[in-house]
Amino acid sequence: MREILVTSALPYANGYIHLGHLVEYIQTDIWARAMKAQGHQVTYVCADDAHGTAIMLKAEDNGITPEEQIASVKASHEADFAKFLIEFDNYHSTHSAENKHYSELIYRRLNSAGHISTRDVEQLFDPEKQLFLADRFVKGECPECGSADQYGDNCEVCGTTYDATELKNPRSTLSDATPVLKVSKHYFFDLPEFEQFLQDWTRSDKRLQPSVANKLQEWFDAGLASWDISRDAPYFGFKIPDTPEGEPDKYFYVWLDAPVGYMASFQNLCDKRAGTDNALDFDRYWAAENEHKTEVYHFIGKDIVYFHALFWPAMLAGSEFRTPTGVFAHGFLMVNGEKMSKSRGTFIKAETYAEHLHPEYLRYYFASKLSDKVEDINLDLEDFMQKVNSDLVGKVVNIASRSAGFIVKKYDGMLTEVCAEPKLLEDITKTGDEIAAAYENREFSRAMRLIMQCADKANEYIDEKKPWALAKQEGTEQEVQDVCSVAINIFRQLMVYLAPVLPELTHNAKAFLNIDDLSFHSRNEWLLGHQINKFKPLMQRIEEKDVTAMIEASKASLGESKEEPAATDKEDNSAEQADYIGIEDFSKVEMKVAHVLECNYVEGADKLLQFTLDVGEDKPRNVFSGIRKFYEPEQLTGKKVICVTNLAPRKMKFGISEGMVLSTGNPKTQLTVVTLPDACVVGDLLA
Repeated sequence: MREILVTSALPYANGYIHLGHLVEYIQTDIWARAMKAQGHQVTYVCADDAHGTAIMLKAEDNGITPEEQIASVKASHEADFAKFLIEFDNYHSTHSAENKHYSELIYRRLNSAGHISTRDVEQLFDPEKQLFLADRFVKGECPECGSADQYGDNCEVCGTTYDATELKNPRSTLSDATPVLKVSKHYFFDLPEFEQFLQDWTRSDKRLQPSVANKLQEWFDAGLASWDISRDAPYFGFKIPDTPEGEPDKYFYVWLDAPVGYMASFQNLCDKRAGTDNALDFDRYWAAENEHKTEVYHFIGKDIVYFHALFWPAMLAGSEFRTPTGVFAHGFLMVNGEKMSKSRGTFIKAETYAEHLHPEYLRYYFASKLSDKVEDINLDLEDFMQKVNSDLVGKVVNIASRSAGFIVKKYDGMLTEVCAEPKLLEDITKTGDEIAAAYENREFSRAMRLIMQCADKANEYIDEKKPWALAKQEGTEQEVQDVCSVAINIFRQLMVYLAPVLPELTHNAKAFLNIDDLSFHSRNEWLLGHQINKFKPLMQRIEEKDVTAMIEASKASLGESKEEPAATDKEDNSAEQADYIGIEDFSKVEMKVAHVLECNYVEGADKLLQFTLDVGEDKPRNVFSGIRKFYEPEQLTGKKVICVTNLAPRKMKFGISEGMVLSTGNPKTQLTVVTLPDACVVGDLLA
């Protein structure tokens, strides 16, 4: 028996849970249930992430204390998770005594080992709100192109990245006041000291998915930087201990104590279970010397990989705690092939969905889409209806409903003493090994395909034998009982396999089957000479009117609500609330294959590179791009890139920019220019 601790990323305590969040919690819950069903000791913990400026400001807007704010949101989160059958062993809060203890312990150990340093940082300060402003709380004119109303980290018009202090005519989005420059001492964790450790850690023991490890290599190539772990008062969080006497209050940055919340929630559970038969030992899971005795897994979104796969393991290693056995990232949720949209009603709250549709429909659909890859998944509502109705109602539940009536009415609910089709049942039983492996490897979509193949075999068998026709003939009583008993046994196997995904359905199936155990091992013991109970409908079809009602309710509730969605990214969740363009807008963008004839530094510009591009026209194009911090000119000279060619020419201090070079990533941390194979033809349009 393996001893496993599993966590999901902590939802931010500033708003509601929506379907995009539920991808992760459903994925984690299915995995934890599947591993429990295979006989392992699995503990699943989570918590609300309750610190940061956003929490403080949200509480202020609501006229309540931060403590009241996070308590209310925590209750809402727990109610939403319960609706979707997310079975935490413990759900806690980062604003807790346990989290304070371990955050301070980790900091003190890092500090004692020389991994903490301080230096003065110049920041924008709001004189009315009396607080330092994070980038997202500052707007002004872009220092490169002059575009107005740009945030304090990058320009959405020209793509230039910059520091908030470089904005022209800056203003605070909190008070509309003009911020002033102010110097403050900040505390830094020396991440570069751990570069070799992290290089080895990210590439060893399958801790990360290959695509994640490859992405992290870009950080190593760019060079790791020390991480600012402090924030100035006023701030809602934990004060940094042992600061010099007389120094203004300093607080841990929310991303320092957030992952510590995994440890804190587990400690809280250990305390609750102390002295009981299912007691847990904190050190057995978190002490460095026990790293190979127990397993710790984090399920997260791809947007917070760098916190969990760089900062977190470095913090743990530097403070003498064990590191995670694995960090599993997933992609984002699309709805009907597009980003979730309030105007289209596809930005759906968990509670809104649950008011109109059964949560197990969504659990199954997500399972049918999730794999071990870091891929976005699409909730196509038409496909959603068809798949649930076809697979769960039309295939799985139909097996029981087609067979149970004969067994109950004609044979007093008794199944046969001997299986009439042992080869068929043996094949389906053996498939359980593949299904179990697929669950463990997070290949849920493969598991669902295997399960539905078993359901198809059962339905083909029933269609071939036609028990309804046999029942009308004389002398076929035994054959009818044989056929229906085989079908009920296959249904039982399917319930074993679907139990991690559909816990409520399988609970009700237990009552019908008159059994207590649906663990993976139980599939080896067939129901022979066993009495079942009267069949009651186990699942209803999805009706289009219910989906439509959910969409309309989402438009109404999100249109009226001032509440923000909860986020796992504490810096900014504005992307989830943006107004999105339609396909007709996107079709206006003209992109061509371009050959980089020259790439040079721009004298007097710290963040720009100047491109001379051949885009298949009479003369080359001149394009400026704010990617100097990520590339040397020689890295891009001679490459084939993508250029947006119908962007209006932009007059800049250094000349005219006649397009845009496409890149991907986070402008604050790493941008990667999209390059194309040599075989691509210069001037070709990209569809």
